[in-house]
Amino acid sequence: LSTQAAVVLLLGVLGAEGRCVLNRTQEHCTCYNLSEESAGSIIQCLPATVVEFWGGELQRYADLPVGDLDAAAIDMLGSLLVSKIVFGDLLVPEELLARVLRFFSYTHVRELAFENCAFQGRGDWQQMAGQELPILALRFHKVSSAPLEGREQDLSLLGSWLQALQELAVTSCRVTNLPCAIGRLLRALRSLDLAQNSLGDDSLGAAFCGEAFPRLQALSLRRNRLSSYHGVCRSLQRLPQLQHLDLSQNELLPAPGSSCRWPPSLQTFNLSGAGLDEVPTPLPPRLEVLDLSHNHLRAVDLSLSFLRRLLLSQNALQAAPSTAGCPALDTLNLDGNLLTELPWEEVERLKEVAAAGNPFHCSCAGAGGLQALAGRGQLGQGWPQDYVCQSPPDYQGRPVGAVSVSVVRCHPAAVIVPICLLLALLGAAGA
Repeated sequence: LSTQAAVVLLLGVLGAEGRCVLNRTQEHCTCYNLSEESAGSIIQCLPATVVEFWGGELQRYADLPVGDLDAAAIDMLGSLLVSKIVFGDLLVPEELLARVLRFFSYTHVRELAFENCAFQGRGDWQQMAGQELPILALRFHKVSSAPLEGREQDLSLLGSWLQALQELAVTSCRVTNLPCAIGRLLRALRSLDLAQNSLGDDSLGAAFCGEAFPRLQALSLRRNRLSSYHGVCRSLQRLPQLQHLDLSQNELLPAPGSSCRWPPSLQTFNLSGAGLDEVPTPLPPRLEVLDLSHNHLRAVDLSLSFLRRLLLSQNALQAAPSTAGCPALDTLNLDGNLLTELPWEEVERLKEVAAAGNPFHCSCAGAGGLQALAGRGQLGQGWPQDYVCQSPPDYQGRPVGAVSVSVVRCHPAAVIVPICLLLALLGAAGA
């Protein structure tokens, strides 16, 4: 295999006529439908740290013999600056990938991504046995392949590399289950993104079996087919280092009387758009960030000693929640609820409050409180344009910031009484 062909196979896509375009400012190079004839345009990508390859016909080269690289090819790969490679819109023969992947060990590539690709066939991964790669992040988006069940032998041959992998994303890939063996192999994995798949409650327990993902810190299960809040809790309680969990856009139903124990390390919890009518219990006790936005909550009563940020936008709250049970709270988002006013005693100590899009009653206290928060820089984005009076009728549709809270309007007695006293004194003096 020639030096040029090796680089084309590793970093390019053999197919229809195409070319590469370099954005020098962003150090980003994109190649379209490269062929052997146009492979020379790859030279434009030499200054790039991110290279993308879109389109091509790799299946035509599935049987191409790929031997060991010569010294010149190895030196060329080692001199490349690229740290991230993206392959898109491709049919990828697994047999070819199995023969080529080992050559990444000569590069400085840290991240490898496949978007809108289909993996075809089954490769012989014997040459990857004991092979270590610099790739620490692996991403698949809208990718189809054969099921992973029954492929424990293939996974074990990739073990030397996979045991060092730190980030894995498999999104919009119609995944219904994840074999336990994968979690036990990915021992260094810190971030796992499984958003927009078809994982259900039953498959979750098998995926996060004992000794699986021992160092996992961030997990996204956004928009899957999860329905049991407590079932998810039981499945994930074996993750000793989990800090960030995203369960948003699942239709979660709490089971009355059930209990479970979330990993005590959990700090950030996203339950937005989860179809919740009430705050589920139990919540992780050491939470610092809780997102309950885009649900159907009518009331919120929390007691979380470490909570700093609480996001409650787009619910049906008619009153702001008490902050007494959350002494560390400094940020509260109440946008798009049914609040008519903000209780000053609950929000004045906070660093930031957001309450845009609520039907405010512009009384002196209501409008004055919001204006005071804005004056102190405590109101978040949306002030003043998204703060509008709903009542009283004379103020409906007017910006809250434009409502007069002068002493004459809001405290007339403070003006009238001194005037009356002054007139009385003048009258007495005249008499």
